[in-house]
Amino acid sequence: MAEGERQTPSDSSEDAPPTTQNFIIPKKEIHTVPDMGKWKRSQAYADYIGFILTLNEGVKGKKLSFEYKVSEAIEKLVALLNTLDRWIDETPPVDQPSRFGNKAYRTWYAKLDQEAENLVATVVPTHLAAAVPEVAVYLKESVGNSTRIDYGTGHEAAFAAFLCCLCKIGVLRVDDQIAIVFKVFNRYLEVMRKLQKTYRMEPAGSQGVWGLDDFQFLPFIWGSSQLIDHPYLEPRHFVDEKAVNENHKDYMFLECILFITEMKTGPFAEHSNQLWNISAVPSWSKVNQGLIRMYKAECLEKFPVIQHFKFGSLLPIHPVMSSC
Repeated sequence: MAEGERQTPSDSSEDAPPTTQNFIIPKKEIHTVPDMGKWKRSQAYADYIGFILTLNEGVKGKKLSFEYKVSEAIEKLVALLNTLDRWIDETPPVDQPSRFGNKAYRTWYAKLDQEAENLVATVVPTHLAAAVPEVAVYLKESVGNSTRIDYGTGHEAAFAAFLCCLCKIGVLRVDDQIAIVFKVFNRYLEVMRKLQKTYRMEPAGSQGVWGLDDFQFLPFIWGSSQLIDHPYLEPRHFVDEKAVNENHKDYMFLECILFITEMKTGPFAEHSNQLWNISAVPSWSKVNQGLIRMYKAECLEKFPVIQHFKFGSLLPIHPVMSSC
């Protein structure tokens, strides 16, 4: 159960945050490989994975077109992402000799760096204003690295952490679960794809064809959950162009496949070997379980990814409290 679920705030938006809460600017705590043990034992890890799994359960068997509640907080988050999208249009790529890593991305990022707290303040009610600087750090971390002009699963994890923090302070509620994935995370994906295409961003620490995808992981987890018990779409169908074209608007997983085939050339089995292997798994529930295991092993338990993760009061490095 995600932390945001356990601490469901009451319906009154006037409720003040817990008086014991001292918000802090998140910082890196994992500096060496042996520090990874601290991460795996941390409250942050337990809350983060709990959040991912709660959302995984929430979208099970549901199409993107499924009718769900859209709260004011969800609308505000979508508006925030629309602003980031508009800034891409206002910051066209510059002419430069190298094909990848367009330097205009740095101009775009500088704007976010400057405006992140103002953007987050549009989502967070005034009585929780003290949380804004802490939560805004995760937003800034979620869009790629401005030095290397790259993007990867660590940045994606920062966005999930951003949403998790909003749940922990009560901005997002239990009944927002489906909208968090289908409306907010899906919009985030669209903006990230636009960033990747516009500025030709490099994959961060790409494992080449042995990774699941150059940039994302979570939409494959949640997207496979959506397809559990589907009446006719089986894992083998996602390598079938017709099946993808006909169903991608309903399922995140297929939308990801479509994006990969647009961006890459050559046989699918060669450019996306891991995904090709997954298409042989007999059921979506087995795909989903396997992807969760793979996400823990390939992303959450890899030092090159987690060394960049930041810890604060909402996602703390201290070990899991036994009372939880």
